[in-house]
Amino acid sequence: MAEHLVCLTFDFDAMSGMIAKGLKTPTAISRGEFGAVAVDRILPLLEKNAIPTSWFIPGTTIKTYPEQCRRIVDGGHEVGNHGWTHVPPADLTPEKEDEGLERANQALFDLCGKTTRGYRSPSWDLSPVTVDLLIKHGFLYDSSMMGHDHIPYYARRGDVVSDEEPFEFGEVTSLIEMPISWSLDDFPHFEYLRLPNSVLPGLVNAGHVLDNWVNDFKYMKRTEPWGILTYTMHPFVIGRGHRMMMLEGLIQALREQGARFVTMEDAALAFRERQEAG
Repeated sequence: MAEHLVCLTFDFDAMSGMIAKGLKTPTAISRGEFGAVAVDRILPLLEKNAIPTSWFIPGTTIKTYPEQCRRIVDGGHEVGNHGWTHVPPADLTPEKEDEGLERANQALFDLCGKTTRGYRSPSWDLSPVTVDLLIKHGFLYDSSMMGHDHIPYYARRGDVVSDEEPFEFGEVTSLIEMPISWSLDDFPHFEYLRLPNSVLPGLVNAGHVLDNWVNDFKYMKRTEPWGILTYTMHPFVIGRGHRMMMLEGLIQALREQGARFVTMEDAALAFRERQEAG
């Protein structure tokens, strides 16, 4: 039976993303603050359309904005681990990465009253030990890699990457990878960001991005009898007026195309059930 799932996901970083980049001035911090304003715009839209979604929230954001995070949970949405801070795992020692996972898990348990099953790394940059740590902590899935666009797969550990020799694939694990793409992320399209050695131009026309995002779903329908497409958004990005209208348009267009909206946990379980059934 043909079925095409959509996961709308939100990374509620607030100011943690700016802090991780070393941007700590009042203006940079205020950009993150807008994320809390946007949460209260996004949640009513999701409730109006009866759409379950998945939110990935750093532990520091949970402690900074407990009321907004509580409203996310009370709205019936999944909340996943997004690290303790927004520093990418690739920039942490194994010990610091493990400590951050534990601290974030505790903050999530205090918020949700249950253990979270999903993880998304800050800035989508895993370390060589991340998969092992996620298995150690009992996660069902990760959503940080890009090895497919429509079909989940099982993450590997122990890949051997050489500058001059062929790539060696490591061991396949039980951790489900729920793939993502920068092309389906709002941040690179929309955010103007000045860094010490680079500028992210952003500020793309939202209608053009909407067209791309809808066409990616249409292509999945055309080429796959079953698949999952994951969109990644950030409240302080998607929450601006014209982009909220884009989000409304995306929901409507995907519904018209027959999409079924699910949380990432439910999508991962559906994938595992299909795999076990052969």
